[in-house]
Parts: sequence; structure tokens; C-alpha cells
Amino acid sequence: MDNKALIESGNSVLGIEFGSTRIKAVLINEKCEPIAGGSYTWENTLDNGIWTYPLEQIHEGLQTCYADLKKDVKEKYGVKLTKFKAGGISAMMHGYLAFDKDDKLLVPFRTWRNTITGEASKKLSELFNFPVPERWSVSHLYQAILNKEPHVSKIQNVYTLAAYIHYMLTGEKVIGVGDASGMFPVKLSDDAKTADYNKAYTAKFEALAEVKAAGSNGIKIAACFPKVLMAGEKAGALTAAGAKFLDPTGELEAGIPFCPPEGDAGTGMVATNSVKAKTGNISAGTSVFSMVVLEKDLKNVYPGIIDIVTTPDGYPVAMVHCNNCTGEHNYWMDFFKEIIDTMCPGNEVKMGKLFDTMIMKSLEADKDCGGLLAYNYLSGETITGFNSGRPLFARAENAVFNIANFMRVQMFASLGALRAGMDILYDKEKVPVESMTGAGGYFKTEAGLKYMAAAIKASVSAMETAGEGGPWGMAILAAYTAAGAKTKLGDFLEKEVFGSCKKTTAAPEKDLVESFNIFFDRYMKGLAIEKAAVETL
Repeated sequence: MDNKALIESGNSVLGIEFGSTRIKAVLINEKCEPIAGGSYTWENTLDNGIWTYPLEQIHEGLQTCYADLKKDVKEKYGVKLTKFKAGGISAMMHGYLAFDKDDKLLVPFRTWRNTITGEASKKLSELFNFPVPERWSVSHLYQAILNKEPHVSKIQNVYTLAAYIHYMLTGEKVIGVGDASGMFPVKLSDDAKTADYNKAYTAKFEALAEVKAAGSNGIKIAACFPKVLMAGEKAGALTAAGAKFLDPTGELEAGIPFCPPEGDAGTGMVATNSVKAKTGNISAGTSVFSMVVLEKDLKNVYPGIIDIVTTPDGYPVAMVHCNNCTGEHNYWMDFFKEIIDTMCPGNEVKMGKLFDTMIMKSLEADKDCGGLLAYNYLSGETITGFNSGRPLFARAENAVFNIANFMRVQMFASLGALRAGMDILYDKEKVPVESMTGAGGYFKTEAGLKYMAAAIKASVSAMETAGEGGPWGMAILAAYTAAGAKTKLGDFLEKEVFGSCKKTTAAPEKDLVESFNIFFDRYMKGLAIEKAAVETL
């Protein structure tokens, strides 16, 4: 069946992901190939010290993104998009969306980017002897309890962004296990067929005096957090209200089945075929995180450095998450483009060309980056001990200050915190890794792939589908559910999606490894400079 007939018959599959800078939609065919897409550009704001997205913009972004998808379908195939076989919602993980009994948002959405829950994170990590990062939903909830925030007494439901959108579309208060593992620690059943919030940890949390005193009857995780589902399970269907919410034109039909909503970590694993033990992936864009699927539990606990989440089918994953990656050098690119536009009005230099040219120029840099140093901390970075960040560039008085050195140090700075966490996984825990696959904007050039391999001291591959990313991974999960989940997720990916997928692999190059090591030594020693900037500016 050709793509036009597939869409008209309602047999395409939809995936939507709320990323940090863009909301993206992807429609796929029966071969899991993308056939249409839509997007909406947005950015978080710092409101009274809280990184957030207004609820109205969340709604507007979803509808605009879907409208853009419909437009693409119309332009490519000459048909209206009125139905699809299955759908799924993904979003940036963690964070805190708290609602009362009337579904009224109690406080502005607190995203993963906030580093305001240090006390809660520390206490919960000690209570469970399990790493509970600052960005996790339970950290935000517990910090609100510790702060005696008035809204706590009114809490009825707490969602991640994906779980909230799924609820708006289907009326079902459920969440995929991967996304759930960023709300509260989860535990896979003995037969590996189901998962739930870890009951031992739940009991410890709910027994805390301040938690028992919160609200009228205390806070109960099972009552206020969405129900955990595994990849492949049915998670409800698009209601009439949900169809109207997604497509205000009224053209979209109700009754379309949806799979469990997932986090961007889970969709990243799917999009890079990294759900089996000893496989791993790295997502590098606004933030950067690596994930390695574990064969067994880590020997030690590393709060604030290594998190334990799960694959969409519930297996443990060691996650090194850094709040900052390409955001700062994106600002520099905007600055350079403004210079070009000012000096050469009407020029035809496109941002994509500027990015590619400048980043590839960095391959000509000196081994020591010319004595330059940069920090990309637009927000705090827990791994290196910062609750707040200040983007910073410094150079020695005898530094070789040129474009190549400047661009390499910016690319290296994007991976500094990640390297600190990966050193623990490889050197202390001896975690075996057979393959690492990259996805995200950092890998759009050959240089990005080479630098990542040098930084983590391991070969890194980028698939030809790397640019498709999270919404594509979400659509694949929806297709997996629609197919009846008859095989394990990893086997489904191998057979139905990645069997003939081409990839490019970069092994660590000696000169670049040495270059990054020189930078990283300077980076760790220079954290005192970043600390002074935070305290001063």
C-alpha cells in the first residue's frame, strides 16, 4: 500500500514528542518509515526562579504541531488526516505538574531543568539508598512538602508532561514504565511482564512524618501518580474531547488507540535500537544524557551523578544526565549570524550552513584548544555540584584565540559533565558496553561524532535515522502496541525497524582523545572559576 492510501485508510501511526526546544510529530507507515511530520518551536522561561512552560503554551504547541503535520500530509499526498491506526505521546522526562480534584494546575509546571530540590533529593536518596535526582517528580513533590507550600494540601494528581497530555487525550491516568522511572523508583515483576513503583520505597516515603501530615490523609504515591504500564500494553483511546483538543478543526476521529506515554529517554532508546543489555545510547541536544542497559545492578550508589531508570519494557538503565549541552554554543552561533547579517545585509548564509562550517572548522584546532576554557552552564549542573549556572568563556593571556580553537572548546564544553559521569561507569563499575549509538543535534556533523567518541573513550555510531529522534521512537512504540506486542521489544526493533538500517561509526582517535583529556583536566580544575561566576553574577 502506498503512503497516500495508507493515510486515507487510517493505517499510519502517529508519534508526538514535547522536546525542550521543539514539539515534533511524526507519521510512519507499516515499515516504520517516517512519511510526514510537523513541529512547533518553543523555549522554556525562567519565572520567579522556576524554569517552566505555561500551560496555555503547552496546549497551543500541541495543536500547532498537529496542524503542521496535517498541512504536511495535505501538501505531500493531497489528502486530509482524519484518523490513524495508533498514537503515542512522549515528552521531556521528570518535572512536576500538580493538579487538584478539578484538574486545575496548582503551581506552574516545574521542568527537569530546575535544580531547586537539593534537600529533598539528598534525603530521599539516603532514605532509599537509591539515587533520586533533583529533577525527579518525587523530589519536586517532597521539596514542596518540606517547604510547606500551600498547594500540597490540594494535590489530587501529579503527572509528567507526557502523562498529562495522554490524560487530556484519552482520560487515562497512566504512564509508561520508562517515564515512570523518572517520577519514582520502579520495580519489574519477577516474570518481567509488569512493573510498578517500588513498594518498599513507597512505604518508606509515605511513612515520613511530614508526608503523612500533608493534605487531609497524607500523600499516597499510588493515588496521585499515574498507573505504570509496560511497552506494548493498551493505554486507552482518543476520546471525543481528546480528538477536539488535539485537532480543534473537528476533523480527527475519536476512538484511536494510544500506547503508554513515554519519556524522551525511552524514545531515545527505541530510536537508537538500545533496549537490550550491554547496549547504550547518547542523546545530545539541549541537554545530554547517556544510557547503558545493565546486566546487573551497580555495586554502589552515585546520587547526583548516575541515575537508574528503565527501558520502555522495564529493564534497568544507568543514566548519566547533564542539564546543559548545545544550548550555549547555539547562542554563540546566533551572535555570529548577527555579525554576518550586520556586515552583509541580504546575505544568503543559512544557520544550518553556519553551524556545519564552524563546527567542522574545529577539527583544525590545536591539541590544547589554544589554552581556551568554556562552561556551558545555562542552568545548574548537579554532576559537578552546581545548583545554578553561568555560561563562561575564559582564556590564558598567551592563548591562541581563533575560530578553530574557540569552536572546539565549545564542543568539548558540551561534554565535560558527561565525561565525569561516564568515567565512573567505565572505570569504577566496569559496566560492559557492546555498542553506543548517538542521536540529537550534536551528531549532525562528523566532528560531533568524533568528539563524542573521544570524550567517552568508546566507539559511537550514528544511524541514518538519527535525525528522526524521539517522535519517531514514540511512533514505533505505538506501532509495537498496535501489532499486539507479540515479541519482546528488542526483537521487534531488530526485525521490524533496524534490520537493514545503515550507520556510521567513529572510534576514539588518539589525537582527539589526548585533546579532550587536556581540556577535561583544565575543565575540572577551572570549576572554581565557574563557582566564582555563580557567586558574583
